[in-house]
Amino acid sequence: MTTTVVDIGTLIIRDRNLRGGRPIIAETGTSVRRIAVLYKQGNSAEEIARLMTHLSIAQVYAALTYYHANRAEIDTDLAEEQAAYEHLAELHYKNLKTNS
Repeated sequence: MTTTVVDIGTLIIRDRNLRGGRPIIAETGTSVRRIAVLYKQGNSAEEIARLMTHLSIAQVYAALTYYHANRAEIDTDLAEEQAAYEHLAELHYKNLKTNS
């Protein structure tokens, strides 16, 4: 039996042409922040792997490891995205009221 050794440093990549340069799981379009959101919602690594069947448990753990090692970066990115969403929603509802 042949064992394949995976360098865990190859599991998470950044490419400015993919997902705005945010860290993603290599060979997938799945961002680390997507895994972080599921984790913050209370899902375990195993549950995330079951939800996202295209990912291996090793990929999920690599994303979680990246998240924990770079928590401030990912949490700031998530907070900025939430603020942008709330701002756009506010503009949308103001526009609806104005046009009613």
